[in-house]
Amino acid sequence: MPREFKITDAQHGAAFTVRVVTRANNVEIVGVQDDGSLKIRLTESSAEGRANDQLLAFLAEVLEVSEEQIAIVAGEDKPNKIISVEQVTPEWIEECLVRGR
Repeated sequence: MPREFKITDAQHGAAFTVRVVTRANNVEIVGVQDDGSLKIRLTESSAEGRANDQLLAFLAEVLEVSEEQIAIVAGEDKPNKIISVEQVTPEWIEECLVRGR
């Protein structure tokens, strides 16, 4: 049975959780974790915020928004993060993530 990906509808956009794996071979969306967070592999290391920068650029591309619309609102220095995307709906995020896989 597929796991449910949880996206929160916010006043000015949407938010969701991600689990980041750094220093992987590819930048890719792996799938949904048991806790409903999205697992993403990145090639950069977490040093000096490089993985965070790569994560935001990757999500901007997948979600078809500008990087200015995306922010890490919690967990900036941890593998588990909360991502906020302004001016989009949860439905838009789901649709883009399905296309981007």
